[in-house]
Amino acid sequence: MFLHYLELAWRNILAYKGLSALMVLALALGIGACMTTLTVYHVLSGDPIPHKSQRLFNVQLDAADMVGWKAGEEPTFDLTRFDATALLRDKKAMRQSMSSGFNTAVSLPDAQIKPTFSSVRYTSADFFAMFDAPWQHGGGWNAADDEAEARVAVLSAALNEKLFGGANSVGREVIVRGQTLRVIGVLRPWKVQPHFWDLTLGSYTETEDFYLPFSTAMALKMGHWGNMDCWARGAGTGSSLDLAASCSWIQYWVEFEKPEDAAAYRDYLVAYSEAQRKAGRFERPTNVRLRNVMDWLGAQKVLPADVRLQTWLAFGFLAVCIVNMVGLLLAKTLRRSGEIGVRRALGATRADIFRQFVVEAGVLGLAGAVLGLLLAQGGLWLVRQSPNDYARLAELDASMLALTLGLALLASLLAGLLPAWRAALVTPAVQLKVQ
Repeated sequence: MFLHYLELAWRNILAYKGLSALMVLALALGIGACMTTLTVYHVLSGDPIPHKSQRLFNVQLDAADMVGWKAGEEPTFDLTRFDATALLRDKKAMRQSMSSGFNTAVSLPDAQIKPTFSSVRYTSADFFAMFDAPWQHGGGWNAADDEAEARVAVLSAALNEKLFGGANSVGREVIVRGQTLRVIGVLRPWKVQPHFWDLTLGSYTETEDFYLPFSTAMALKMGHWGNMDCWARGAGTGSSLDLAASCSWIQYWVEFEKPEDAAAYRDYLVAYSEAQRKAGRFERPTNVRLRNVMDWLGAQKVLPADVRLQTWLAFGFLAVCIVNMVGLLLAKTLRRSGEIGVRRALGATRADIFRQFVVEAGVLGLAGAVLGLLLAQGGLWLVRQSPNDYARLAELDASMLALTLGLALLASLLAGLLPAWRAALVTPAVQLKVQ
């Protein structure tokens, strides 16, 4: 019977080409607008490390002076080098990492290849294990290398391709700021969006190309790119990157074996802050923040408010399109009252009529889904032309493709329920008398 309903649906669609085309277009416009904004929302609101985001926490301490202080406000965005070093030394979490970003030129000793200007992440040994970095060759350094200011480095797959043609470069040497560093690991292609461990460089920047120990970067007198907040005497007569400088610029993350361990670590942070205040380093009242990945992204408003609004507006537009489709289907049903009456007189039940019209609505919905998918692809192409840092990520993945088809079919079936019910109520005697 289903194939018979499909045949009837196709005949009726061809018999009323104008109305059918209007319904498909109305649904496609709603689906296209809805899926364009929903895809952007999906990209921006996704969990960048879903299997462990509940166990990774960002740390904030308020080490600033009382200038501009207001009760209840957020602490300084990053940690000072002194505090990050102290927390790392205490090792109160399963894993912990201090890191910051920079850009520098990387070259080879033989100078056969021009220096490559690369994004740098200088960090501590746990960084790669914490954030599940995928290894292609070799691995990272250890805590002893951190202490020894080891001249070692890890390359991204892209930088390894530029410098070594994609070969296994473990044991090879590179030159950074006039110093020789030995490659000990090469990562597989690694994209983490948002770039949650350091939002100061941009929420949707690419993962870094070059990694080395934090202590080594300080020994090489590397600079710093990103957020920096200084107070009081700041760096004094030295550098804002010095251990004693009153400047916050280091991102600090911890990993726990289970989320419940965060409570004990928060108590440790409170005790540390109180001790620093008694020692005269901290002036403000104790103000600790310990947030997991998704709470951290939410607190920093990584998902723009206008994207949320656009998503709701798009769903509203889809609802309007569905209402228009209901009206067009009702108009089409009224024009076919005579045909329905004849079918009923020949033995078709109300259930048969209802199913026939629902199948017809589903066929229209499938056509609307295909056209809506094309419109959504066009809308996402326009989004990718915008200057927003997330624009390049606006792509339909498999899950969003399936959602597009499902949403279109659901919308068309919902739109077809009232007209189908109205068609099933047609009285055959009245229609035959009129005919």
